[in-house]
Amino acid sequence: MDPPTKIEDPRADANGDNNHVSKKPKLSFISEPEIRQEFAHHKPGIARINNGSFGSCPASIIASQKRWQLRFLQQPDDFFFNHLQRQILHSRTIIKDLINADHVDEVSIVDNATTAAAIVLQNVGWAFADGRFQKGDAVVMLHCAFQAVKKSIEAYVTRAGGSVIVVHLPFPVNSNEEIIAEFRKGLARGKANGKKVRLAIIDHITSMPCVVIPARELVKICREEGVERVFVDAAHAIGSIHVDVKEIGADFYVSNLHKWFFCPPSVAFLYCRKSPLSPDLHHPVVSHEYGNGLAIESAWIGTRDYSSQLVVPDVVEFINRFEGGLEGIQKRNHDAVVEMGTMLAKAWGTNLGSPPEMCPSMVMIGLPSRLEVLSDDDALKLRTHLRDHFGLEVPIHFQMTRDGEIRAADGDGCITGYVRISHQVYNTLDDYVRLRDAINQLLSDGAVCKML
Repeated sequence: MDPPTKIEDPRADANGDNNHVSKKPKLSFISEPEIRQEFAHHKPGIARINNGSFGSCPASIIASQKRWQLRFLQQPDDFFFNHLQRQILHSRTIIKDLINADHVDEVSIVDNATTAAAIVLQNVGWAFADGRFQKGDAVVMLHCAFQAVKKSIEAYVTRAGGSVIVVHLPFPVNSNEEIIAEFRKGLARGKANGKKVRLAIIDHITSMPCVVIPARELVKICREEGVERVFVDAAHAIGSIHVDVKEIGADFYVSNLHKWFFCPPSVAFLYCRKSPLSPDLHHPVVSHEYGNGLAIESAWIGTRDYSSQLVVPDVVEFINRFEGGLEGIQKRNHDAVVEMGTMLAKAWGTNLGSPPEMCPSMVMIGLPSRLEVLSDDDALKLRTHLRDHFGLEVPIHFQMTRDGEIRAADGDGCITGYVRISHQVYNTLDDYVRLRDAINQLLSDGAVCKML
């Protein structure tokens, strides 16, 4: 058996600041009983197949977080003046190496992808307000962008005079080429009548419906078409798919560390490629460090709990207990979720929402048309019913079809509802069998969403 791919942890160079972590002998690969114990705090009787929404945190990391919290509370002044910033820098250094950034100054730690979007879009809004961008110049985004990103565009860009071009992606989707073709059309609309595309926002993994987007290819197209800045919203990426920011080539890249990287909520990194624009970026919460660079500003936004940012070295240690390290976890989760998705689609007589190679650690599966998921309200009703009556935590998606689009169908009609399943290391076959049987039970009972 080959040794696991290690995420390097420069812990030994941290000037003794990791004394709260006891030195342990080299561990063998984590066992199934140990995995069960790490997640024993999950509520019994609930099938959690929705890691994508809120992530999950092992017991050993929760314990580490509590030690950091206690260390601050024991002597706040000493912790603030002598330890906090050095420890945040240590976490940033690990992240830099993990994502293949050139400089640690390119890595800021923020609360979540929503905060990162606000940082980037605030800057774009200022450029419109200051006259550096012209009224009507465009921001291009995918129609399935996260709702918080859409609201940030409304708050910072639209009100300052920018226009928004929405790229509608097909779903179900069969290939990267379908996505690339629609994206090119969106850029062309943004550049019509002599206008400029000032920012393109590209998801690396869309949330709902869930698809891996060919981010590197879309960034390359943006460069060819003269798009001024590119922001990749990769909230689900780190820990789910391979991330190499230099290979992707975007100006800004954000990913949550609390979704698929086992950190406690909430923590994310924002990568900002070094350029003349870098000094213009500021954290929206202004505190004492304003003007010292985004990474330093973000490391102190007032008195608060910074412990989720400090456990990154311990998370590295946890991940490296798995065969293959991070890459091994990603592959096993991907293979397992595709297998479970295929099992469900076969049982229901439906389809996957995308080919396996376009799935991360999540998969969309069509729901039988007889359930009549005909609106977002229907999707929410079904999700709530599955939680309350079957102990299943799983998101439901209503797919509205645009004119001219070809709909997926089963033997009874058009498929308009999809379920998004996740797979993380704690999941078992029984979680997905319960979902299969719950849907089959509803069909057997003749239930439709409006009845729930």
